[in-house]
Amino acid sequence: MKLQRKNGLRAAALGALVVSGALVLTACGSDDNTSPSEGGTKTAAAPSNVDCGDAKGQLLASGSSAQKNAMDLWVKSYMQACPEVQVNYKASSSGEGIVAFNQGTVGFAGSDSALKPEEVEESKKTCAGGQGINLPMVGGPIALGYNLPGVDGLVLDAPTVAKIFNDKIKKWNDPAIAKLNPEAKLPSTAIQSFHRSEDSGTTQNLGKYLGKAAEKDWTYEAEKKWPAPGGQAASGSAGVAAQVKQVEGAIGYFELSYASSQDIPTVKIDTGASAPVEATSENASKAIAAAKVKGTGKDLALSLDYATKAEGAYPIVLVTYEVVCDKGNKAETLGAVKSFLGFTSSEEGQKVLSEAGYAPIPAEINAKVRETVKGLS
Repeated sequence: MKLQRKNGLRAAALGALVVSGALVLTACGSDDNTSPSEGGTKTAAAPSNVDCGDAKGQLLASGSSAQKNAMDLWVKSYMQACPEVQVNYKASSSGEGIVAFNQGTVGFAGSDSALKPEEVEESKKTCAGGQGINLPMVGGPIALGYNLPGVDGLVLDAPTVAKIFNDKIKKWNDPAIAKLNPEAKLPSTAIQSFHRSEDSGTTQNLGKYLGKAAEKDWTYEAEKKWPAPGGQAASGSAGVAAQVKQVEGAIGYFELSYASSQDIPTVKIDTGASAPVEATSENASKAIAAAKVKGTGKDLALSLDYATKAEGAYPIVLVTYEVVCDKGNKAETLGAVKSFLGFTSSEEGQKVLSEAGYAPIPAEINAKVRETVKGLS
């Protein structure tokens, strides 16, 4: 018999969930696993109605650390409602999470990119009679942070960003930048661009954006390894953000939380809309709302429009997935997987993210996620 946890019955036990402020998406790929937030707190409401079902025991999961802060919110809230379940999400990297999933050592994996065909094929060895599928669960903006004293509200477009990161534009007063910022007093300071030193989904998603929106200036494949010449490498989004914070003339890319928590100004993107678009969760949600499901069957992998010109839509976005078996999940963890992912994909679970600064999955797509979770076997 399914056990419903009602808020009225468990208000005292659930209490208020206090989490670090400025939580958006932490580092992707092989990132550090620490929260970037510094100072400030935010109270997130505990879930009012979690279906614990017959879930019990330990649920192991691992993968993209882009999901770490989201998972921290969800796990703490869920385990208060369903104390018979111990959820342990190890934020390592998408690649490691998928390997663990295909080896059958975790109930689900977190990934910042959809499964490749060969990974789906490999998953069939673990998913008896089924295969691994992608369930989009949370999104957010990738910010371009910069350090240029005296210059506020810096505007760049995709071709200019591409030329900065592939070492074609070397000075901050370059005519291309000046044209986009006619009112700014741009210094002749040398541009110091920073990128990720290790494989990173953040790098891959930035590459997808530049490959679509600046295809003439960014001719590299969108891979997790940094492809372009020039620039300097730093470890994890935390490392890139630290360099941007410290080095005058610096620019780098990282999840918005790192900019918010360290007061690093971020670039507004000229997409061709009537006004440049700021990196905010709300603006990222507008871009993600235009996503289309490209997966087949129960697979819900998304195709994002990185070249969008929609008003107020911030185009450099990241969507992270939970990877599960559509069929053939282990009996001992199936109940917990369905219960936990049922909560994370619920309206209330997504609302927790919205209130904490994330970009929730669009309602129409999220409804498909919930239906798919119910049918897992």
